[in-house]
Amino acid sequence: MANVDGVAAYLAADVEAGIVAIDGPSGSGKSTFADSLVADLAERGIAAVLIRTDDFATWANPVGWWPELEDDVLHAFSRGRDVEYRPRQWADGVARQGPLVWIRWQPLLIIEGVSSARRQVADRLACALWLDGPSREERLARSVARDGEEDRANLRRWQAFEDGWFAVDETRMRCRVVG
Repeated sequence: MANVDGVAAYLAADVEAGIVAIDGPSGSGKSTFADSLVADLAERGIAAVLIRTDDFATWANPVGWWPELEDDVLHAFSRGRDVEYRPRQWADGVARQGPLVWIRWQPLLIIEGVSSARRQVADRLACALWLDGPSREERLARSVARDGEEDRANLRRWQAFEDGWFAVDETRMRCRVVG
């Protein structure tokens, strides 16, 4: 696992406000890292809002949902306003829009998930982090353990999509690699 404490210390000293993206391939440990980072920052007295790209992405729309995140989250955050959005809820392998979630504004917004450090938002990020994670097969095994064996084929297609997305977007090249 990446050094959460070191990243938290860096953010506490040099960032404290703005948007932080945690990107990388599925199964690389982004969610675990983000949860630990938010907890570590809280211990340092820094509150952060955590938004996950999984709240927006679907099998059929892996990255095209970005305008929704812009409208519902980033515009409110940039104006110092509380965030309201409708995260996807999954049932029987189908994503549906869930109930409205309200999150109190904090000066630090962490967006975690595939495509969070995309080129489209790079100039607005205070910090972009990248997790490589373990081998492709280990990452697939982690994802299957999380999502269920019935999603193995979807997860393999997702990995193939990620390969193309990250190559074209050159995401990793713009990020501080932390794990």
